Parts: sequence; structure tokens; C-alpha cells
Amino acid sequence: MQEDFLHYLWKFKKFKFHEARTTDGEEIVISEAGIHNKLSGPDFFNAKVRVGDQLWAGNVEIHIKSSDWYAHHHETDENYDNVILHVVWQHDVDIFRKDSAPIPTLELEALVDLAVFQKYYRLSSNNKKWINCENSFPEIDQFQIERWLERLYFERLEEKSLLITELLEKSGNDWEAVLFQLLAKNFGLNVNGEAFLSIARSFDFKIIKKNSGDKVVLQSLLLGQAGLLDGKCEDPYFQELKNNFQYLKHKYSLDNSCVLKPKFFRLRPDNFPTIRLVQLAEVYTSQHNLFMEVTNPLNLLNLVKKFQVEVDGYWLSHYSFGRKHRERRKKTTANFINLIMINTIVPFNFVYASKVGVSVESVVELARALIAEENAVVSRFYDFKPDLPADALHSQALLHLKKNYCDKNRCMECELGLNLLQ
Repeated sequence: MQEDFLHYLWKFKKFKFHEARTTDGEEIVISEAGIHNKLSGPDFFNAKVRVGDQLWAGNVEIHIKSSDWYAHHHETDENYDNVILHVVWQHDVDIFRKDSAPIPTLELEALVDLAVFQKYYRLSSNNKKWINCENSFPEIDQFQIERWLERLYFERLEEKSLLITELLEKSGNDWEAVLFQLLAKNFGLNVNGEAFLSIARSFDFKIIKKNSGDKVVLQSLLLGQAGLLDGKCEDPYFQELKNNFQYLKHKYSLDNSCVLKPKFFRLRPDNFPTIRLVQLAEVYTSQHNLFMEVTNPLNLLNLVKKFQVEVDGYWLSHYSFGRKHRERRKKTTANFINLIMINTIVPFNFVYASKVGVSVESVVELARALIAEENAVVSRFYDFKPDLPADALHSQALLHLKKNYCDKNRCMECELGLNLLQ
């Protein structure tokens, strides 16, 4: 059993509360269960409880056993001085405040119906299942799932906002620079995302703006900062880029000592860091007002075209330096652009709209207009519930649900888990 189950019992009064008595036999009347605290400190703030003839206002602490009070050293922590009731599953020892005054204790074990406990046990003990509720997930009301997923989507946007806010602070609120950094990160996908972000942060974005008319210079800059022009190679184009980079390095005092080296291992050739960095250079060569385009709410649905780029020249017959192959087109695919829209444009606009004080409705509409990304987690949920909307809003919410709730067994904090218990 976990304490979150006891939190659920207390919060929703899922026990025989009319029969509640302290371990000393005094009647307990719960006027207000309090505000559930998910941070440090007592579990419920500002509760109102009558114990015997005395009405108390204060905090409630919950444990599996009474002795956990001492195991967690609450007796020496002033944050627990205002606890008015100790709620436990099993009472095994009396507890006292620092002034030696006893704290009333409510034992729940005999007050919970067996059916409620059995539902909790079935939900929380499915360690061999992909998610605890996978047998019941298809039967959950469609409206309830969609409502919960919408809430989770905003949780996910808030989570992604943390990085954007951090980048804004470190760039002196340079929105264009942050957009470039986010695009770089997501052009690197999961394998090279952090490496590409470190590349984008290793120089002033003004260098991109000043040289946006020359794709070869931008390629030299990005590939050079990535360390992909180090070493020796007799390839003429490699030599040209390397010479360009040496000039840029001297002109702008570039330093890539803190840049993470991109990886090639186990990547499909189209995802090689060389190709993705060249495509990123192509975006900034072809789009000179990208920030204005991205932040125009009337233009969001047309942004896909801005990222439809492909390499030319040398890169038509190369994935890396010195290894030639038969010429083939290497363009950003629809799936790749969809990921860029989902992971860069939507969260970036969410933060931008929030900061400048305008509605985020257009951002939500964009998320609903984008198709769901293709991955194993999302596909599994859609196998359980095929009639879920197949858009980016819902697929992103499902990823958040799996990572932040299902994988952490937070069923008691999940609206769907609580519904199954009831």
C-alpha cells in the first residue's frame, strides 16, 4: 500500500467517516478535509476537524503507520507543529508534539470497505502490465478521457516552457535567438538534441542573421562549431568549409570547447547530424523573417511550408565527408516537419503568447490541426482506445500521461485512476 491511497481515502471521504473515532475513542467530525499539499510539509493544509467537543483548524498528516511520524523525524520539524490530526492505516504507537502534547490519531483500516481496497489493489498491483489500468482503459468514458488529456496537454506545455524560459533568461530575452536554439535542438531529434542545442548556444545569434544570405557560410558555422570539420580530409568541399570556418572563428572569436559532439551511431543516414545541420542552415538561408512568421497567429497553419527544405550541391551525393553515393534528394519529410511543429513551434508560441499577454487559443488550434506523432507509446494507447482523436494535442498528452503518471504509479493523482476506483 502507498500513502497516495490514504490521501485518496481522506480527500474524498472514501471510508466510514460517520464512524470515525480517535484511537482514544473520541468522536471525529470532518468539516473540511483541507487542501491537498503535494510539496514538502503536512499532506493537507487548512483542515477543520472536530475532535470530541473541540473544533480544530490546522493541518493533517497521513502515514501508513503511526510510527512513520518518528521515522520521518516530524517531531523535530516545526512545519508539523500545527498538525491537528494524524491519519494512519495502522496505529502502532502514540505520537506527540515537541511540547509533549499528544496528537489525535485516526486509524482507517477498520473503516474502509473491502471492495474499495480490492479496487485499489487491482489497479496498483499490475506490475507486469504496460500500464496499471490497461484492461479497463478501453471502457473508460470517452468524454472523461478527452477532458483529462486536455488538462495533461497544458501540463506538458508548462513542462516544456521551463526550458524556453531558461533560454530566454540566458539570452537576455532574445526571442529570435531562442527560436533558433529550439529549432536546432529539435532538428537533432532525440539522439542529437542536446548536442545541437549546445551548438546553437555556443555563438551569438547575430552571426546567423549577418550571414543568412550565404548557405555555405552557415554550413561552415554550424558544422565547424559541431566539431565536424576537425581532423583531416582531402575532400575539396570539406577543405572549403574548413577554411570558411577558420575565418569565422577568427572574426567572431568562436569557441566550441563546451559543445557536445553529435553522434552518428545507429542513425539512419537521413538523420545524420551533417544532413540535419545543413537543412537547418537551409531554413535560415531561405527564411529571413522566420520569427515574425512563427509568431503570427494568422499564419500558424501555413508554417509547414517554411520548413520544407532540401539539400543541394555536394550533399546530394554525400551523407558525410569523403563518402560519395548516387545522387538522391534529401528533404525534410512531412513526419519530420510535424515533429518540428509539435516540439518547437507550438511550445514556443505558447510561451510567447503567455509572456505578451495574448490568447493561447490559436496555439491550441494548431495542436489540434497537427497529426499525432508516430511512436510506440502513442500507438499502444490508440490500440487500447482507437476512437481517440488522432491529433498532436492528444498524442502529446498521452506521452505525458505515460511518463509522468503511469510509469510513476500516480494512479491516485490521475483522473482516470480515480474514476476506476469509484
